[in-house]
Amino acid sequence: MPVALAHARRLLKGGSLALTGLWLALSPAAAQGGPPVKIGVLTDLSSLYADNGGSGSVVAARMAVEDFGGRVLGRPIEVVAADHQNKTDVGAALARRWLDADDVKVIVDVPNSAIALAVQDIARERGRIFLASGAATSRLTGEACSPTGIHWTYDTYALAQGTARAVTRRGGKSWYFVTADYALGTQLEEDSRRVIQAAGSRVLGSVRHPIGSQDFSSYLLQAQGSGAQVVGLADAGGDLILALKQAAEFGIVQSGQTLAGLLVFIADIHGLGLAAAQGLILSTAFYWDLDDETRAWSQLFVARTNKVPTMIHAGTYGAVTHYLKAMAAANTDDGPTVAAQMRRMPVNDFMTRDGRIREDGRLVRDIYLMQVKAPAESKGRFDYYKLLETIPGEEAFRPLSAGNCPLVKRG
Repeated sequence: MPVALAHARRLLKGGSLALTGLWLALSPAAAQGGPPVKIGVLTDLSSLYADNGGSGSVVAARMAVEDFGGRVLGRPIEVVAADHQNKTDVGAALARRWLDADDVKVIVDVPNSAIALAVQDIARERGRIFLASGAATSRLTGEACSPTGIHWTYDTYALAQGTARAVTRRGGKSWYFVTADYALGTQLEEDSRRVIQAAGSRVLGSVRHPIGSQDFSSYLLQAQGSGAQVVGLADAGGDLILALKQAAEFGIVQSGQTLAGLLVFIADIHGLGLAAAQGLILSTAFYWDLDDETRAWSQLFVARTNKVPTMIHAGTYGAVTHYLKAMAAANTDDGPTVAAQMRRMPVNDFMTRDGRIREDGRLVRDIYLMQVKAPAESKGRFDYYKLLETIPGEEAFRPLSAGNCPLVKRG
């Protein structure tokens, strides 16, 4: 429902974040009513996904807790955060510590698909909830699905259905991929290939690059030399920004090829600038300027962070809110019970209208196809996108029967 103005003013009085090592405590652990319900935001606080998730996800989680009233089942709610450093072993170790020693009830965000897959397994083994608001891989609701795992914001399949399908329909008959060599990139390329080939177009080849690459020249030269009409960038965050910058230096677009960013965040566009990014087609689960409700929430977020909110930030807020509503409705903090309640309840907030969580853990909601504005079209700060198409959730996300999730009953 809309954010009331009086409530907005109250939220804006919140204090600033204070980092201490890896940990960030955001609510006092009051003794009354039992131990605190701990929500762990596992994110990238210092590297290539820090602008897309990072401290903004922590702020979003805190906003959700404050909107909920700060307590659930008579207990205070505490938000803690840690930096997974984009290392699977670090992320897994932090998740185990939280769940085994610190009694964290739910882990949220995790903008790294390889780490998210590991965390979902760890949470499932312990009967705790994992809300993947930052991860992309569609494997989370495929063969790796979990009864206590919910994939909240977007996934590689939906991004392919949006961007790859749209670019192919606009004449992109041959593709070459520049792909991040880990779970996100490989799954994004795989899902995009299916869409491209189903539309009768061809994939001429691909090249893999390590996460955090500092030089994309050799990869882009291979893409340029392929003669493909479309160069698909199957990476994200700092990798995507650098690839797009160097693609401009090589004159890839000027030479007649189209660049397609398969996982693009508005923070990436902010970092690039409209002059470099104009015309780029992308898919997103959220845009701050979509309607009055998205603008109201985003105003609060910007006031706290001075950053443009991404779909990960909005998704983190929505996931935490729905989790707390389900816990209150189930009258327990038991992970499997709360996860089942979350699946029973419709999802309604400023970002999602009548969303539903399927058996495989996929939240089905609309996805938006956007195009980046030219500098002359922008009317102000963060006015970066124009809406091309709203893709209904049932069309955007993979059919339930096609994911090979063991939780889905075969008819």
